[in-house]
Amino acid sequence: MNIRPITKDDFTDVLRLINELALFEKEPEAVAITVDELSKDYDNGLFNCLIATLNETVVGMALYYNRYSTWKGKTIHLEDLIVTKSARGKGIGKALLDSLIAIAKNEGVRRLEWCVLDWNTNAIAFYEKTGATILKDWYLVQMDESTIKNY
Repeated sequence: MNIRPITKDDFTDVLRLINELALFEKEPEAVAITVDELSKDYDNGLFNCLIATLNETVVGMALYYNRYSTWKGKTIHLEDLIVTKSARGKGIGKALLDSLIAIAKNEGVRRLEWCVLDWNTNAIAFYEKTGATILKDWYLVQMDESTIKNY
């Protein structure tokens, strides 16, 4: 297993992993992003990504970006930690998270945060083992594209 930063050649695999996650989360039709958009947005500094490979095949990723907290200052938001179904149980998710935590430490980040679906008990147990706190008193608030356009 190897964990490394994303390269321009990885975006097709990144989209494959995103689609696999959407299928797992029972929303395969929700993915609107394209390889070209991923590449452009990466070039514009909107996100960063760690890639996990096994035998030269991309089997996981941790897509993240910097945020700023009025209370804590610099934070990192982990948008998605994905390991393909066939590669789960091999420590790849932990290796990706460990690598992101190392980046957070190196950058002096005061908070690393992410969301997890309440029904994904395996992920919740995995995150709790790391010492992460699952906040149950906060609601995730979103506006979709249609709401934004019609506001």
